[in-house]
Amino acid sequence: MTEERHRRVLVTGAAGHLGRVLLPRLLAAPDVTAVVALDRRRPALSHPRLTPVVTDLMEADLPRLLAGVDAVIHLAFVLFPSSEERSGGARRVNREGTARLAVASAKAGVRRVVVAGSVAVYGAGPDLPAAIREEWPRRPLPGFAYAEDKAAIEDWLDAFAPAHPALGITRLRLAPIVGPSSQPLLNAIARGRALPHAPAARLQCLHEEDAARAFLAALAGPPGIYNIAAEEPLPWREFAAGDGRFRLVLPLGPLDRAQRALARLTGRFGDAGWLTGFAHPPVIATTRAAERLAWRAERSVADCLAALRA
Repeated sequence: MTEERHRRVLVTGAAGHLGRVLLPRLLAAPDVTAVVALDRRRPALSHPRLTPVVTDLMEADLPRLLAGVDAVIHLAFVLFPSSEERSGGARRVNREGTARLAVASAKAGVRRVVVAGSVAVYGAGPDLPAAIREEWPRRPLPGFAYAEDKAAIEDWLDAFAPAHPALGITRLRLAPIVGPSSQPLLNAIARGRALPHAPAARLQCLHEEDAARAFLAALAGPPGIYNIAAEEPLPWREFAAGDGRFRLVLPLGPLDRAQRALARLTGRFGDAGWLTGFAHPPVIATTRAAERLAWRAERSVADCLAALRA
């Protein structure tokens, strides 16, 4: 593996759930001398080598911010949009914001861009392979805006990356991330007392610390597309049994319809349609990340859930 050295790194979405875990690790990396933290909110962390920039990705003066930057980590993404963002603003930020950042990075001479992707691009269904590799086609669940946006970003990068080989674009397709700083809805599902009935499902996740380690590995390793997840997916029955506490098992169909109705009113419960995929979620193989990035999850799926439920 050819190791890259990055002295100045810009992180978008730096004040978000994953950003707050990644920033301390990034600032502790011996080859990183400065970090620019771009977000609509100021990061909670203060550090002499950290420069917070409080602005929207679509409004940021990217040529100025990218001057002298060696690498970009792109975490910014509107996950649970407000009512205004649901009317189209979120899609614009997610898709056009990524394109704007990639174009500006290429013009500024940035050597590496690492983009936070998702296993949601693989879709869901009983015909998925037992362990999906990176070559599997992207087919996000129709109507699931998060997955559609992640797939659209990758479609755009398919054309952009080969035309800009000096940029070194890496895409990390991340499993759902859990942990103390992670998205509250995902943590609530993982430790919840009520579960949808999905007996055919095998469930896979990723601890936030392992996710942060994957971004550091992506900075050092060769560019490419990598699946990132914890090992040993849990069958639904083991997930439901968990720590032995009583759990209420509910029919998936009515839950899915209720979630779609709630999604029209508030972003608190996620985009409409994500619960459909719970019946047959994707399970990914992480062999490529192990071989090319020397990355493996330190926590299994069972470890992640046990820590959350403790």
